[in-house]
Amino acid sequence: MATTLFKDFHFEAAHHLPHVPEGHKCGRLHGHSFMVRIEITGEVDAHTGWVMDFADLKAAFKPIYDRLDHYYLNDIAGLENPTSEVLAQWIWQNLKPDLPELSAVMIKETCTAGCIYRGE
Repeated sequence: MATTLFKDFHFEAAHHLPHVPEGHKCGRLHGHSFMVRIEITGEVDAHTGWVMDFADLKAAFKPIYDRLDHYYLNDIAGLENPTSEVLAQWIWQNLKPDLPELSAVMIKETCTAGCIYRGE
């Protein structure tokens, strides 16, 4: 029985978008309360009854979370243009090697705007 589960994380970070048109508000330094949803998909283990322990999912994401929370995203290698789309792909690339069950990364930079990345 293949099942997708998810865990949401919240972090605070500042950024600016260097490639927006002149005068665009996102070209100025600003911050967000980002929400990241990590989804994994796999078979439910017959013995445990789960795909993965949520604690293991949290532990897998922790090193990435620690690199993002309360940092200036533009200073992080690979995030020089830290749009939600670029951030989602960056998280995927950094998490997938340690979490092969990863099936999606969702970013919300506001309550109403975000993106979902499902890998290459």
